[in-house]
Amino acid sequence: MIIADTGFFLALANDADQDHAAATAALKRLKEGLVTTWPVITETTHLLAARLGTRALLAFVASARAGAFEVFDLQPGHWPRLEVLLAQYADLPMDLADASLVLLAEARRDGRILSTDRRDFRTYRWKNRKPFKNLLDV
Repeated sequence: MIIADTGFFLALANDADQDHAAATAALKRLKEGLVTTWPVITETTHLLAARLGTRALLAFVASARAGAFEVFDLQPGHWPRLEVLLAQYADLPMDLADASLVLLAEARRDGRILSTDRRDFRTYRWKNRKPFKNLLDV
């Protein structure tokens, strides 16, 4: 499973986005599914509605209903690690959506991601030392 971030979903939805072609090409190259988190879904739906309107929001929700991606279920036991990550990367700053993706990489033991947030995901480390591999840059 490949981790999907908000920017990837936004780029797919908006053909005027500078990363639209890269996101579309990356999706076509994938030989496995996508996984994301509820904080990313929340951020994505908010930004789709604000930037592209209800039609884009509903298309994203329909894709979720159709199984376009899996959702990693954050548990109460994840809060301590999320707090550590948010404090560790406070200078960027890191938001909950990004922290949830670092936690997801740690849980899955795989840091392959699709993200337009290149600066932050070049900086973040899962398991405190392993870099992410952004498949939009391949």
